[in-house]
Amino acid sequence: MEPYRIKVVEPIALTTREQREEALKRVHYNLFDLRADEVTIDLLSDSGTGAISAAQLAAGMDGDESYAGSRSFYRFHQAVTDLTGYKHILPAHQGRAAERILFNTLLEPGGIVLANTHFDTTRANVELSGCQAHDLPCAEAKNLDAELPFKGNIDLDALRGWLEGPDGSRVRVVVMTITNNGGGGQPVSMENLKQTAEICRRHGVPMILDAARFAENAWLVTRHEAGYQGHTPRQVAEEAFRLADGCVMSAKKDAIVHIGGFIGLNDPELAEKCERLLIATEGFATYGGLAGRDLDMIAAGLLEVTEPAYLAERADIASHLAGRVRAAGVDILEPPGLHALYLNAGRLLPHIPPHNYPGHALACRLYLEGGIRSAELGSLYLGEEDEDGNPIKSAPYELVRLALPRRVYTRSHYDHVGRTLEKIAKDAASVHGYRIVEQSPILRHFRAKLQPVPVSG
Repeated sequence: MEPYRIKVVEPIALTTREQREEALKRVHYNLFDLRADEVTIDLLSDSGTGAISAAQLAAGMDGDESYAGSRSFYRFHQAVTDLTGYKHILPAHQGRAAERILFNTLLEPGGIVLANTHFDTTRANVELSGCQAHDLPCAEAKNLDAELPFKGNIDLDALRGWLEGPDGSRVRVVVMTITNNGGGGQPVSMENLKQTAEICRRHGVPMILDAARFAENAWLVTRHEAGYQGHTPRQVAEEAFRLADGCVMSAKKDAIVHIGGFIGLNDPELAEKCERLLIATEGFATYGGLAGRDLDMIAAGLLEVTEPAYLAERADIASHLAGRVRAAGVDILEPPGLHALYLNAGRLLPHIPPHNYPGHALACRLYLEGGIRSAELGSLYLGEEDEDGNPIKSAPYELVRLALPRRVYTRSHYDHVGRTLEKIAKDAASVHGYRIVEQSPILRHFRAKLQPVPVSG
C-alpha cells in the first residue's frame, strides 16, 4: 500500500469524447498544447508534477528570501553536499538550466559529448554549444523484450573506441544519465559506473552524472546488482555521486519539487566559471533563480526520496500498471522501471509507417479515448524528413512514454489507463497516422503542428 495518506485533493477533468476531439483539433494534434483542465490523467511528464509532502511544505514556510546568503541556501547546500560529496554546489531553476550553464562553460565548438543516451534537452544544449552528441547504449538496450536488469549501461567497448580513436582529443565530457531516461528509464549498474569512471580518468575526460532520477537508479541497484542487496538506496546513491567528477540535476524529479535544479562539481576553476555564468543568467550564486522556500523544499525532498518505503511503493505502482498494460495486449519496453512505462507503439500499430508517427498516433488515441496525456518517443521526436515530407531518418523504436508523477495517482487511475489501452488494442487497425504541417528546427515535438492521415485500404 502507499506509505502515506492523502490530506489535500484536487478535482480532475472528466470530459466527453466529443470535447476531447475538438481539443485535439484546436491544438493541431500536439498534446503539449492541451490545457491541463482538458486532461483527465496526465502522464506527459514526471518532471515537477509530483505531490509535495507535509514536511516539504513546512520546510518551505521557513524559507529565507534574502537575495544573498539566505539560511535556505545553506540548508540546501548542506543537504546536497551530504548526498553528493561535491564541494561546489550551484542552484539553478531547473535541470536544463544547469545543463546550459555547465555545457556553455565546459564545451567549445567542435567538441564531442558521449553518453549512455542523451535526453532531448541535453542533446539540444550540447548542439547549441556547437558540439556533437553521440549515444553509446549497451547492446542489451536494443532488445526491448529482454528482462535484463541494467539496459541503461553505456557500451564500455564503444567508449574506449571513441576515447582511443582519432577523435578522442575532441571528447570533452562523458554524461551518464541515471536512470537512462532516453533509453527507456533503464538503470545503470554500479559496476558500469565504476568502469566508466576509470576509463574517463585514464583519458583525462570528466564524467558527469545526469542525476535527475538518482534514487530510482539506486533502488534498482539494491534489487538487482550483486553485492548491493544489503545496501540502502541512500548508500548506493552516495557511492554513485562520488564516482563522478560532478553532476547536473533536475530536482523536479527525484527531489519531488515543482521547480529547481543544481550543478555539483569538485573542480574549483570550472565551478568558478559556471558561477559567473549563473550570476549573469540565472541569479546570484546563493539562489540561482529559485526562491528560498524552493531551496528548503529541495533539501527535504532529497531526504524523502531515498526512503525505502517510498521507493518500494513507486516500484510497485509501476509494476501494477505494467501488468494492466500487458493484459491489454500492449507490449512495453521490459523490464518496467520506476518513473515511466514505454509502450511499443510500432508493434501495436504496424500499419502506420514511421514517417506517419505511430507513437504519436497512439498518444493521440489515448487522449481521445480516455483523456490520458502521454509523450511520444519515436520518429516525431527523433526522425527527420525532407521538404516534401519524405523520411530521411526514423527512430530505432516507436515508443510512447507513460510518465508516472510521484505520489499523485492511485491504482484506480492507472486501471483506467489499462482499460483505455485495452479498448484501443482491440481496434488497433482503425488508428491513423499523422503528418507534420509546421515545425521548428530543434526540439520539434514540443511545438509541431500536425494533421491526421486517413487509414488506407
